[in-house]
Amino acid sequence: MNLMKVVFLGTAASKPTKERGLSSIALQYKGNVVLFDCGENAQRQMLSIIKPSKISSMFLTHFHGDHILGIPGLLMTMSLNERKEPLYIYGPKKTIYFLKNFFKSGYFGITFDVIIKELKDKDIVDFKEFYVRSFETNHGVPSLGYVFKEKDRRGSFIEEKAKKLGIKGRMFAELEKNGEIYLGGRKITLEEVTDPKKIGKSIVYTGDTLPVDIPFEECDLLIHDATFLNDQDRNDTYHSTVKEACETAVKIKAKKLVLTHISQRYSIGEIQEEAWKYFENTIVAEDFMVIEL
Repeated sequence: MNLMKVVFLGTAASKPTKERGLSSIALQYKGNVVLFDCGENAQRQMLSIIKPSKISSMFLTHFHGDHILGIPGLLMTMSLNERKEPLYIYGPKKTIYFLKNFFKSGYFGITFDVIIKELKDKDIVDFKEFYVRSFETNHGVPSLGYVFKEKDRRGSFIEEKAKKLGIKGRMFAELEKNGEIYLGGRKITLEEVTDPKKIGKSIVYTGDTLPVDIPFEECDLLIHDATFLNDQDRNDTYHSTVKEACETAVKIKAKKLVLTHISQRYSIGEIQEEAWKYFENTIVAEDFMVIEL
């Protein structure tokens, strides 16, 4: 059974269309949901796929409306459902300022604590089984991208090998805790009696940005801004082209690329055809698309 699912709730650029909602991606990991951006109507998009009560934390890339205007409605629905667990919201500079203004709008009463934390380039938010690392992006306003990295797990104990070395009883717990034990004058390491460690899955999400250096290589999934088909259409905006997204995927050795923040001026076929010129394992994001890792 897959432990990790990426659910694309909104994939449009700047304004909604009949087919696409505004930017929001939910990452389901075991029993938790981590939300990346929360565009207008995100809670409507998640009704048949995601339980809002399972959202433990939210990571915002920047404070343009198409990435954050779904927050007030989502939090009010959580309150109506009598949520008690705290919600952690992370974002770039001015996140506290903007969200506090949200909470002052109207009679905005909520039933749970909202803990807001501002992040900088290369900050790490550590969870029990994974971490999220921020990196600076280039969007003309304070903005961040994020790396979601599942922590590596040790391999299974090789019981037969452990017994041959004389490991038994409480020695297993000591070996697990310290990574090594001494038995009969010999040091035995955890690696000697376990299968190779299981490398954790990794996802990179850029949010809206011009091409930037991403401080992570060989990710399982890169989700990249691809607002424009060519440089001529971009003008002076702080967004990436399809080619630039593909070049980034090649540069960081991504296994799979998903293009998002899709402009309504292009068809999926046009974008897909352009992408395949530069990076074969590319998908154009669509609302409600699910990728399992």
